[in-house]
Amino acid sequence: MALVHIEGDDLVVVIEGLDKLWALKSSLTIPLGNVRGATADPGIAAEPKGIRAPGAHVPGVLTVGTFHLDGEKVFWDVKDPSKAVVVELADEHYARLVIQVDDPRATVALVENALIGKG
Repeated sequence: MALVHIEGDDLVVVIEGLDKLWALKSSLTIPLGNVRGATADPGIAAEPKGIRAPGAHVPGVLTVGTFHLDGEKVFWDVKDPSKAVVVELADEHYARLVIQVDDPRATVALVENALIGKG
């Protein structure tokens, strides 16, 4: 699971627990200017992941780490797809972040409100 918050002009995603080991990351910091938007998307877990490098994927259990698909890198940290949020990025290492959060609606609102504040 991930914790998402805004620090100044950055979106900060903190990876929790053992997911840090699978992902080989403890956090991601993205300038808000490179965040295109966020949506709650429980169906994304059924979509193709691509090639895992590095990370872990056990279908129906967890998807954590960096996945390469169609020339893009996507960061995943999802165990419970019903709590998945997709953050679309531009001009970043990752094309998108697919993360599990406690409250998807609140996380989407947090990101979208931060983007409105930057507009």
